[in-house]
Amino acid sequence: MRARDLRIETLLEVDPREGVRFAGERALILDAVAMGMLRKQLVEMLGLAGARAVLTRFGFAHGWRMAEALRTGYRWSSEAEWRMAGGLLHTLQGLIRVRPGEDNPLAPRGATVEYSYEAEQHLLHLGRAEAPSCWTQCGFASGYMSRAAGRPIYVLEDRCVARGDAACHFAGRTLEEWGSQLEEHLPYFQGEVLDASLHQVASALKRTERKLRERTRALEQAVGEPEGPGGLVARSPGMRRVVDLTQRAARSEATVLIIGESGTGKERVARLVHEESARAGGPLVAISCAALTESLLEAELFGHARGAFTGATHERVGLLEAAAGGTLFLDEMGEMPPGMQAKLLRALQEREVRRVGENTNRPIDVRVVAATNRPLAEEVAAGRFRKDLYYRLRVVELTVPPLRERREDILPLARVFLVDAARQLGRAAPGLEAEVADQLQRYDWPGNVRELRNAMERVVALSREARVELEDLPEDVRAALPVPALTGEVRTLEAVEREYILAVLAHNGGNRTRTSQELGIGATTLYRKLKSYERETRRRKR
Repeated sequence: MRARDLRIETLLEVDPREGVRFAGERALILDAVAMGMLRKQLVEMLGLAGARAVLTRFGFAHGWRMAEALRTGYRWSSEAEWRMAGGLLHTLQGLIRVRPGEDNPLAPRGATVEYSYEAEQHLLHLGRAEAPSCWTQCGFASGYMSRAAGRPIYVLEDRCVARGDAACHFAGRTLEEWGSQLEEHLPYFQGEVLDASLHQVASALKRTERKLRERTRALEQAVGEPEGPGGLVARSPGMRRVVDLTQRAARSEATVLIIGESGTGKERVARLVHEESARAGGPLVAISCAALTESLLEAELFGHARGAFTGATHERVGLLEAAAGGTLFLDEMGEMPPGMQAKLLRALQEREVRRVGENTNRPIDVRVVAATNRPLAEEVAAGRFRKDLYYRLRVVELTVPPLRERREDILPLARVFLVDAARQLGRAAPGLEAEVADQLQRYDWPGNVRELRNAMERVVALSREARVELEDLPEDVRAALPVPALTGEVRTLEAVEREYILAVLAHNGGNRTRTSQELGIGATTLYRKLKSYERETRRRKR
């Protein structure tokens, strides 16, 4: 038998009772995206080095086993044919597609791979890599060739699609032939890197657990009580209502539409929907509909076939498929182009997608949570957003109030952000002076929670004392005038007027003429009021 005579129909056996056999050995059929998610989890738990060690050694064992199975299960015309069968076998398993005529990594010019499922999945789940990332492929080729050659062969990758190269390229050599070039790669074929990674993971978990306990204690001391569900701070009635509705909506499979101004924490609410749902064990995949053109957004959401457009050198799974069993968060939904709105509506209704450049539909199992800072009802009335998609998305609608309408949350949020920012800088969190706390509540926070977080990070970076001073606040916050909001006990109109007049006077640097003009009162009236305030102040001091 010759290597080129291998056919998938002769290698694959399917028995309804026994399951699947490949090359005579028990085999499993695994989803490529699921394997990509496993890779992501390994990277998150073990780091890049630990994940590479696991996948390289797994690939080595896989390749060795395949070489054994083909050696004993088939009558080869020569030993060379058996050795050459490894690359074709990998192709038949759907793991790679080699370039014709360049399929032997032991050849002087190595082997070029036009498609690698590993590179595809790395890009999908982890983004562009800084180094070649087809770790399982290197392990498989090394294991197969080592068994076939009867001595250790090490296959390394020097170009990779995951890194941005046009194709993946592999070369195989013995230990002696590689020389010093193999030194940095050899530990991944052995146990040192994995053992070290596992030790680092165990230590990191202990450190993380300790930091979480410290952060929780710090927050309880600073805020007075721990954060709410999903890390949300909800002292105000409006936010408590949002959290309650979010937790109730999470228990269903209903599509959720989150409406609110920029910076109010819509993504945090979406994360709470996911974490409180039955899909919490699945992925939470997020994408901004405003960040991509219509064609790129379609390719990201639905995926594409190889050759579907210029630059599509390999097929790609879309996010609606990649989020299988989990939640897809569509941020800035109001920015989605009309053409994409129709396609998304059909995908949600039919529970299936069609990749760009394909003619077949693929089922999807995903929950969609969308968010927008636009009034979609007005967009629908103006004809800029599809009415049918709007009603499809707002099965449950959550409106996150702006920070100026939930002033009870300002100080608890500020203290949480102070603790977080101080922890990142390795400092103790500074306290808030009474006048600083009052000024924070006066400000309208047009940037909402995001602006408050940035302000507190600035405070921690610039403060020189153990307590935050007024001068540490951003200029806009320092200049804020009192707002007509009930934040404490009821005061008389005279007291409110006094506070407001003095605040405007201070804002104008003591300029009485400008103050009277801005307040719309005569200069004599202002002078009389200020004199009465002075007399009242002297009387209180006696």
